[in-house]
This record gives sequence, C-alpha cells and structure tokens, in this order.
Amino acid sequence: MDTQTADIAVVTGASSGIGYAIAEELAARGFDLVIAAEDSEIQRAADNLRAAGRRVWTVQADLATPEGVEGLYTEVRALGRPVAVVALNAGVGVGGEFARDGGLADELRTVDLNVRSTVHLTKRMLPDMVARGSGRLLFTSSIAATAPGPYEAVYAASKAFVQSFAEALRYELRDTGVTTTALMPGPTETEFFERADMEDTKVGQADKDDPREVAREGVDALLSGKDKVVAGSFKNKVQVAAGRILPEPAKARMHGSMTEPGSGH
Repeated sequence: MDTQTADIAVVTGASSGIGYAIAEELAARGFDLVIAAEDSEIQRAADNLRAAGRRVWTVQADLATPEGVEGLYTEVRALGRPVAVVALNAGVGVGGEFARDGGLADELRTVDLNVRSTVHLTKRMLPDMVARGSGRLLFTSSIAATAPGPYEAVYAASKAFVQSFAEALRYELRDTGVTTTALMPGPTETEFFERADMEDTKVGQADKDDPREVAREGVDALLSGKDKVVAGSFKNKVQVAAGRILPEPAKARMHGSMTEPGSGH
C-alpha cells in the first residue's frame, strides 16, 4: 500500500487536449494523479506531468468498453488511497449528416465513451466518496449540451446527457460532502475537430479557446464547489445565455450553420 498522503485525482482522456490540461492544473495544485487514455501518448503525458513533482500512475485502456472502465477502477483501488477528485473527461465526436454520413459503429462508440463510460465510472467511484463524506467530480460537458446539434447530432445529445446527469447527481449529493461540477467549454484548440472529421466546417475553421484556460476555469469551479462553469471566450457565455430564450428550431439552425460539412470554405 502506498503511504504517501497527497490527494489522488483521476483524470480520463488525459493524453492530450482538455484532459491533459486538467491533469496539469491538478498536478500544479498538489494532487497526485491517475491518468487514463486509450492511446500510448498517455505515457508521454505522464512523463511531462511528473516534472511538476507529483506522482503519476497511468492506465492505458479503452474506456468505451466496460472492460476498460473496470480495469481503470481496479488500478485505482489497488493504490489503496482515497480519491479526492475524478475528472470524467474522456469523449469523442463524429461529424456529418446522421442519415448519410459516417457509420453506425462510430456513432455508437460516441455513445459508449461519452455516455456509458461516464455512468459506469461514476457508479464505481462515487460510492467510496459518499462513504467518506468528501470528494469532487468534474464532468466535461459542452456548450453543445444546451442546443440541438445538427451535423454532430449524437455528440451534442451525448453532452446533453452528461450535463443533465451531473446536475441531477449534484442534487442527490447535496448533503453528502460530495459535489459535482459540469465544465462547459466551447470550441477548443484540441484534436477534436480532426478526429470528428469537422475541419471543413465554420466551427472547425474558427478561432478556438486555449485548453489550459478552459482547464483552469474548470478546476477553479470544481474546487470551489460550483455546479457548472461556461469556460473560454465570452461568445461561449453569450451562446449559452441565448440558448435559454431561443426556441429549439432557432438554436438548431444556428448550430447547423456552424457545423454543416463544407461550411468553412
């Protein structure tokens, strides 16, 4: 059993992008880390994070599968140390018209990673936190959770699920000492648009937020116990505010104008 006393933070999807930046931010604030991702870049990420003087354990696993989630939980439990923070960041998107583009396997994988693995890992990690009476959960949602998402319909719907899930758990946990926080970034400078085949869209071509700034705002909100934070540029906050008053067809039209394939040309 490890005898060190630093708090442990678990971060998924931590090999790059917002997940890596969240891990970096938590390391700078004194947390030891368990970081997870499917790709081998997780090892390089760990080497970089150790430069901050924290201990870092890596789990390379496909969290879109139940076996991957169970493997991560087993590795965390084996450390024998309580987990103070879980950042549920792993996610993927797929762009294009649902009826004509892409493939079912990619869309189901989006659901498996963004939705199913979030529920699965939360179900494993949360009871231990509740039993201890302390803990913080950070869910990487998106401003896409606030509107229908044409040309990324499955992704936007998955983030709406994550947002609702985080807010519902927060109410259930109100007297337990455990909090949930939803991080809602807008378009961010990551590999998301390349992987989702959305580089030729208006949003894919537009200026994007710095993942380190998004992560800093997210971790600030998490450690302050806030329910959510719209991170990044002011236009993200405007979009979320508009989403509270615009009818769904108008929000779908606005979103679709930014995500339609070829709209960036």
